[in-house]
Amino acid sequence: MFAFVGIGTTQLLIFGVIALLLFGTRLPAVARSFGQSVQEFKKGLKEVNDDVEAELPSDNKKDAE
Repeated sequence: MFAFVGIGTTQLLIFGVIALLLFGTRLPAVARSFGQSVQEFKKGLKEVNDDVEAELPSDNKKDAE
């Protein structure tokens, strides 16, 4: 899954330990907040993409597909 980035199991384990040390019992709340932020960002990108596609002339939409 992470092979294209070059992150291995050892690096993920080290990252998890560091995150646990930094955030401790707040880790679930931090992860939830991060997930909501990513979800909002994706929703914003989709809205921008939909707006751009709506502005394209209809003949260019057929060329893009």
